[in-house]
Amino acid sequence: MPKLIEKAEKFVFDLFKDHLDQTFLYHNFTHTERVLRSLREIIDNTKVSKSDAEVLELAALFHDTGYTKTREGHEEESVKIATAYMKDNDVDDKTIEAVSKCIMATKFKDSPDTDLGKIIRDADSSHFGKKYFNEASEFLRKELEIQGIKNYSPREWLDENINVLSKKHEFYTDYALKNWQPRKEKNLSKLIKTKKKQKLKLKTEEIKAKYKAQYKDESPERGIQTFYRTALRNHIKLSDIADTKANILLSVNAIIISLVLSTLISKLDNPSNEYLIIPTVIFTLSSVISMVLSIIATRPNITSGQFTKEDVKQRKVNLTFFGNFHKMELHEFQWAIDELLKDKNYVYSSLTKDLYFLGKVLDRKYRILRVTYTIFMIGMIVSVISFAVSFKMHPTAKIEDVLPTDSPSGWVIPLEDNYFV
Repeated sequence: MPKLIEKAEKFVFDLFKDHLDQTFLYHNFTHTERVLRSLREIIDNTKVSKSDAEVLELAALFHDTGYTKTREGHEEESVKIATAYMKDNDVDDKTIEAVSKCIMATKFKDSPDTDLGKIIRDADSSHFGKKYFNEASEFLRKELEIQGIKNYSPREWLDENINVLSKKHEFYTDYALKNWQPRKEKNLSKLIKTKKKQKLKLKTEEIKAKYKAQYKDESPERGIQTFYRTALRNHIKLSDIADTKANILLSVNAIIISLVLSTLISKLDNPSNEYLIIPTVIFTLSSVISMVLSIIATRPNITSGQFTKEDVKQRKVNLTFFGNFHKMELHEFQWAIDELLKDKNYVYSSLTKDLYFLGKVLDRKYRILRVTYTIFMIGMIVSVISFAVSFKMHPTAKIEDVLPTDSPSGWVIPLEDNYFV
């Protein structure tokens, strides 16, 4: 008979390898091996006759072979496969009948009514009382999902496991109750704790969402903060634009003055070039004025940088602007900030002052820049007109009187009759 068990184990292994669908992640030969191992554990610690032990081992090996044929009613198919195999190996009818009854005892919906049925049933569900319970459970969930039987969410599967372990399953043998029941209870305890954590997390998220929505809908704080953030960002961006415009004017006029000094000024000591004096003066003066105004527009204006404790207490100092505290000691500034943060209205008042004075600075910058661009534009126009008039009134004037003879041809295009464009 031991040889029969060995042959049966090889037969079942080959059967699963060749005919069991790969979507059976739980009901496969690994599960069969675990059931057989648990069964032998019970047999070794229970008074079971040698013949009954062989019946139980055969039942354990064949109890899930029906999955190679069908899922629903696989126990009946397992009985057919086991019966055919045992008849081919000259097993007596009494043993075949006993093995068939044990296989049918693995039906989870029915309670076993024989001692052998209770043993095989406990072995088949031994994973409930093992450390690998979570692994086996997850394989079963995935198997049901892949085969399209039912798609459990993690939360639903957690509820299902708690329901099975607490209400639907029980161990029947003394050995299982003594050795596997404590681990089963520990597994159930972990599941319950996980569910409590999930409930607490869900409740916390719901409360957060509720208060977030309430805060968003009812409290003006968010709108106020958005207003200050947007307004201050826009003012700083406009200030950067103004500085960029002023820098452009500075660079352009610096280049113009450099060209004037290197070309025109050196020509004015010749009496024959007196007609160039007025256009050159206009040209140079407009560039200088533009540069001066650009510098004025971007020139920083730093305040005293000091305040008193009385100023802070009376809410007179704006601590959001560095010009009001840059000369103060660190501990004095920290004290002032602490006082500021104690009063929400003081914070908003400081932001309002900062916004207001930023607006005043922008107004000054853009007014000066507008005048600067106007002077630059008018100066360029008047300079060009004055140069044209001067050349018109002195027809003998040559282009070399204005630019050096080795100047790049890209600057001017000489034409006949001493005219140029």
